[in-house]
Amino acid sequence: MSKIVDQKISDAVVKRLPLYLRYLTYLQKMGIKTVSSHQLAKELGLNPAQIRKDLAYFGEFGRKGIGYDISYLIKKIRQILHLDQIIHVALVGAGNLGHALSNYNAFKQDNMKIIAIFDHSPDKVGKKINDICVRDISELPKVVEELDIKVGIITVPDYAAQEVADKMVEAGIEAILNFAPVIIHTPSYVRVHHTDLTTELHSLAFYLRQDELVGKS
Repeated sequence: MSKIVDQKISDAVVKRLPLYLRYLTYLQKMGIKTVSSHQLAKELGLNPAQIRKDLAYFGEFGRKGIGYDISYLIKKIRQILHLDQIIHVALVGAGNLGHALSNYNAFKQDNMKIIAIFDHSPDKVGKKINDICVRDISELPKVVEELDIKVGIITVPDYAAQEVADKMVEAGIEAILNFAPVIIHTPSYVRVHHTDLTTELHSLAFYLRQDELVGKS
């Protein structure tokens, strides 16, 4: 693992690791023991050389002529992504999307656990979502410190997102997943990933059959 210290790993590589992990986990459930980079590339729509290069940043996991031991590679990728330990997550915004994310069991499977939910609405504070009591946003700093929360999820309207992000940073959150349809700004030491469903749908529309669109114009 010392190789990681000596070189910067690109965001693209980091974002592909969960894809590998998800497919490897599927193969493991199917009872398959080994897989080649060519097999992974075919199923994931990637280049086998790219997969080998991605994994080589972190160590030598494959064996020539045999491929990758699936159980071992799953273990190593989980370690690389820090999924071999419990990661506490706070969610701010107890609306419909917040409800859905709180009930999404993949967080439990990946050791990323939403353990605290916050909102500012008196109608939501005090109610339970997946056995977690919704707290007032004013309690965020105290709860983050007490429960050692490192990751925050924002599911509030766009006009409130930056204020929530600021509160998370002040409370000691180190990484934020933002679902609000707006870009938020944080200090360089706080990592932010934006997930905008509207933007994704708009970009997806580009790939509709252009001949049909032209015919309708």
